[in-house]
Amino acid sequence: MVWGMLKKLICFSFLISAFIVFPVKANTLNNDTSDPLFMLYQEGVLSKTTLTYWDNILRAGQYVSYGLNNRLTIGANIHFQQDFDGPEDGFSAIDLGAVYRLAGAESNSARIIYDLLLGFKFGGSEKVRTPFFADSTYYAGLRFGRQWAGVTLAATIQSSWIFDETRGMSYIDFIPEAYFRVSQDWRLGGGLTLRKSTNPAFNQEWVNFKFLRQYGRTQYIGHVDYEFESDEFQLGMQVNILF
Repeated sequence: MVWGMLKKLICFSFLISAFIVFPVKANTLNNDTSDPLFMLYQEGVLSKTTLTYWDNILRAGQYVSYGLNNRLTIGANIHFQQDFDGPEDGFSAIDLGAVYRLAGAESNSARIIYDLLLGFKFGGSEKVRTPFFADSTYYAGLRFGRQWAGVTLAATIQSSWIFDETRGMSYIDFIPEAYFRVSQDWRLGGGLTLRKSTNPAFNQEWVNFKFLRQYGRTQYIGHVDYEFESDEFQLGMQVNILF
């Protein structure tokens, strides 16, 4: 177990080391919708369209969020997946969530940003839900970090509660991220997702890498994710459009 964790830390350290050799240039944060600490402005609308492939499953998703003001964003997303080698087809649960900015960079000397995350997942095909039996899942979390002109460092701690008479459980996710604006139009990012559950069968440990190209208010993103416990890769793409 110690050697396994050491390999993960070495992998993530190498990933971050590979990033920082690129020259960092200043760029506006207003349209950088993939930044881990991005916050929509008042009456702004953000669309995220995703496509992911793993283990003979193709999943398409759509996320839309709206800025009620400069501190509060609400959003919803839904996914549909096609299983090419089994019966796990259908729509996932609908996810309704909100992000509230507790503190901006200007409110403290360390210039740390703090966001509160709240959400609720419900419905969907039992073959597609995560976990498959979950009729409803509630979650809450804290996201924090700091933005510079060329880099953002952030982390999220999020807890989820699944209510079921016989299989109810909860889990907590810790998600550190590093995000680099390497030029006016190119970005790189990487991170870890460490999940610990009251049911160990649902523990997960992911490492992810993404690269993207920005055109005005639109971003085209490619990503690669790897899960250590199941030895599983995911490949995906995403398009962000800011209105």
